[in-house]
Amino acid sequence: MSAADAAMSAGMPDHLVIAHLFPDALNLYGDRGNIDTLARRASWRGIAVEVRGIGADDGPRLAGADVIFIGGGADQHQRAVADELIALAEPLRRAIDEGAALLAVCAGYQNLGHAFRSPHVGEIPGPGLLDVETEMPAGAERFVGGIAVELEEGSPIAAADGLGRRRVVGFENHSGRTSLGPTMRPLGRVLIGRGNDGASGFEGAVAMPGDGGLRGLRIGTYLHGPLLPRNPHLADFVLASGLGRGAPIELPPLPDDAEWDAHRRFADDWTAIRPGVYRRSRIGRLRDRAGALIGF
Repeated sequence: MSAADAAMSAGMPDHLVIAHLFPDALNLYGDRGNIDTLARRASWRGIAVEVRGIGADDGPRLAGADVIFIGGGADQHQRAVADELIALAEPLRRAIDEGAALLAVCAGYQNLGHAFRSPHVGEIPGPGLLDVETEMPAGAERFVGGIAVELEEGSPIAAADGLGRRRVVGFENHSGRTSLGPTMRPLGRVLIGRGNDGASGFEGAVAMPGDGGLRGLRIGTYLHGPLLPRNPHLADFVLASGLGRGAPIELPPLPDDAEWDAHRRFADDWTAIRPGVYRRSRIGRLRDRAGALIGF
């Protein structure tokens, strides 16, 4: 039986609505690939997919969204969408409280918190949909390179594919230092890379369905690359949470050998490079300079 046939026989939802916030402004390092991954993994299971591009005046179009995604962007784009996100705060909160799953990457992670502070742009207030705050200290070291994160034992994200995989991999490029409030927990512990602040040993922020009084899953992370093609377990947990309206449903498995091979190769390559050697290399310094010009 195919995954699509299994989905139909299990009585799964037959329609998925993905709301992509500011798709033109916030699409750094291939973040749009996360949308493609969610859409393909749903369609392979026989689920029709609707992707809605969402701008400042599109609050009503968030109604009925199953998954909400916001990506990363350059500093000028992050500043430009800040006020628009404030305008969307209530429709976004309503959609999440109705069970939509939220995934926010890099600038989106920072912008959806309570505030982002930097000597370059001052303070950018956020809607507080993620219980985090971010500072970019003057002269702060930039964190650039591959990153691997270990999920906590028993994490439902790790168990979502039935194989118990506990690692998430991606690429970070940021100078922000993000701290978590009491209603969020880290996505995981850093194995390779720097993570939220380079000191705590943790990366990302997660509020599971029901945490902080909101029904929907919320995840913020610095992992670009894009994130989801190399992490099918995380992609499926976002899908399962959104389709289940905050109560993750069981998805029929997919043949993910290629995805897990890419996952392993990425982690193995960055383990071999070792971040300290990478940052001292000529190509590492060039990447750092480029990163400083195009994003936080």
